[in-house]
Amino acid sequence: MSKIDELYDVIKNSSSIVVFTGAGISTASGIPDFRGTNGIFVTNDKKYSYPAEEIISHSFFYYNTEQFYQFYKEKMCFPSAKPNAAHKYFADLEKKGKNVTVVTQNIDGLHQAAGSKRVYELHGSIHRNYCEDCHKFYDLNYVLSQDGVPKCSECGGIIKPDVVLYEEGLDDNTVSLAISAIMTCDTMIIIGTSLRVYPAASFVRYFRGKNLVLINKDKTSYDEMCTLAIYDDVINVVNELNEKDNAIL
Repeated sequence: MSKIDELYDVIKNSSSIVVFTGAGISTASGIPDFRGTNGIFVTNDKKYSYPAEEIISHSFFYYNTEQFYQFYKEKMCFPSAKPNAAHKYFADLEKKGKNVTVVTQNIDGLHQAAGSKRVYELHGSIHRNYCEDCHKFYDLNYVLSQDGVPKCSECGGIIKPDVVLYEEGLDDNTVSLAISAIMTCDTMIIIGTSLRVYPAASFVRYFRGKNLVLINKDKTSYDEMCTLAIYDDVINVVNELNEKDNAIL
C-alpha cells in the first residue's frame, strides 16, 4: 500500500481530524514561508537595517512603528492571495460531514476563505486590526490604504494588527480550544511546518489519538512520533487524494 493509499484510508476512517498547519500550506497561494529558500527570514533585503525577527517583535513595533509597518505591509500582507487546493481539500472534508478542526500558525485567513468553519489561529490574523486606544476594529484594506503608520479615524490612535509578535504570548482562549481539539481527535495531520516555533510546535505532544500524520517537504524533530510521514508538497498530496476520490466516483 502506498503512503497516499494509507493516508486516504486514515482520513476515510477518522471520526475527528485536527489539521495543524504552518506556512508551507500557503506557499502555493503565493505567500512565502519563513525559513525556506526565499523565506521572509532568509531573504537579504538591504532596505531594512534590522533582521526580520527583530522587526516583527513587540518592542520594535512600539519603538520603530513606521519601519515595522513598512516591513509588515510588504512582507507579511498578501491581500490578493487565494486559497489553494490544500486549503480547499480540508474545507471540503468538513462540508462532506467530517469533523475537521484547523489549528493554524498562519495569519493569512486562507482556511476561512476556503470555507473551513472551525479554525483556531494561534498567531492571530492580518484581517483583524484594532486601535490601541479606543479598540475600534479595522480590516486589512484600511491598514494597507494608509500611508505609513495607520491611525484610528475616530481617536487618532495607532492601529495594531491582531497578530502575535515576538515577545508576545498566545491568546489563552485560542490555546485552550486548540489543545482540547488536539487531545480529543483520533487523527492529527501536520502540514507545512518546521515545528520550530514554540509554544505552537509543542502542541503536538498533546495528541493522544491513533494517527499522527506529517506532510512536509523536510523532516522535523517530531517525525519519530508520527505513524505516517509523507515528504512532499501538500498540493501534490491532495491532488492524489482527489484523484482517488474521483476514481471511486
